[in-house]
Amino acid sequence: MSDLVSYRLTVNGQDRTVADGRLGESLLYVLRERLGLAGAKNACEQGECGSCSVMVDDELVCSCLVLAASAEGRDIRTIESLAPEGELSYVQQAFVDAGAVQCGFCTPGLIVSVHDLLERQPDATDIEVREALSGNLCRCTGYGRILEAVRIAAAQRLADGSESRA
Repeated sequence: MSDLVSYRLTVNGQDRTVADGRLGESLLYVLRERLGLAGAKNACEQGECGSCSVMVDDELVCSCLVLAASAEGRDIRTIESLAPEGELSYVQQAFVDAGAVQCGFCTPGLIVSVHDLLERQPDATDIEVREALSGNLCRCTGYGRILEAVRIAAAQRLADGSESRA
């Protein structure tokens, strides 16, 4: 008896087949190693750092804690879906403008988290921003520039009248 399985995931709007997967593989592993989507980062593998944050059915999750096969039939969105290839989303641009990107390891998870926050609460207060980002750890900054990036992104989103994540 083999523990290898095949299943389909909907990732960034595309159906993707995972062939010869193992039932115990995390969504993070499958995204990075089987599907070639390296945006989500592998740091703690315990859901503590947020570097692997993705959206599953419009819910922010740590992909290291989700069994990939259990995500079959669900809508998975990674950082790669936030802007057309070669372009930056308004949140990504705000991170650049604020100098909130240092080593970059935590950045994809933070950006996915900020997109989620601003989709739900476009006028989030500083306390709400801090609460929303409390699951994301950054070892390089004092978070000041990250919080400034959120302020820039929120202002840009409101100025553009943007109602979508892209």
